[in-house]
Amino acid sequence: MGFDLVIFDCDGVLIDSEPIVSRAHAESLAICGCPIGEAQLLERFCGISDKDMLAAIERESGRKLPADYDERLAAIIAHEYRRSLKAIDGVAALLAALAVPFCVASSGVMTQIRRGLEIAGLAEHFAERMFSASMVERGKPAPDLFLYAANRMGATAQRCVVIEDSLPGIAAAVAAGMTAIGFTGGSHCPPDHAPRLAAAGAAVVIDRMDRLLPALARC
Repeated sequence: MGFDLVIFDCDGVLIDSEPIVSRAHAESLAICGCPIGEAQLLERFCGISDKDMLAAIERESGRKLPADYDERLAAIIAHEYRRSLKAIDGVAALLAALAVPFCVASSGVMTQIRRGLEIAGLAEHFAERMFSASMVERGKPAPDLFLYAANRMGATAQRCVVIEDSLPGIAAAVAAGMTAIGFTGGSHCPPDHAPRLAAAGAAVVIDRMDRLLPALARC
């Protein structure tokens, strides 16, 4: 394999969480007088950090969200994670078989990343190799998070491959000088998502985790 590090996004790549998170935001924003549907949130903000997404919604709506918005949202997501969150099919077996170092670099906040991976039974595969957009100045589509993760893992950008389900994530990987593999196996991905990821710069697009090892060998 021609890579020294595999960087996984979390939501929609390791855990099937995008619909849960988007639904929680849609319900919470409606209560705050900022109605925006789950589908629109996914279309506009999938892969974007909550900080950047909420800042955009505040600007567009002219409303300031309550100071405890994040706290209330986290409680809703934690409840829904415990009730229905699942790992992406095949990802546990893939991680167990992966022979090169890997980590997770997500736009989510660290507590949510850890909770999601723990509930899905994947946290043991990553230990402390978890990186959040809160650790860098700019979130995706800027390359900062992936470059930070690579630096912490002792890998050069050119020897890294990123597994991403979102357009901003693919753009961030390309901007970082890394190889990007698109993933469309999350339940939130629309039928036309694969060509969009390819157009954004994904070298390969896969729809199942059991296709990742062959894809890595081809890249």
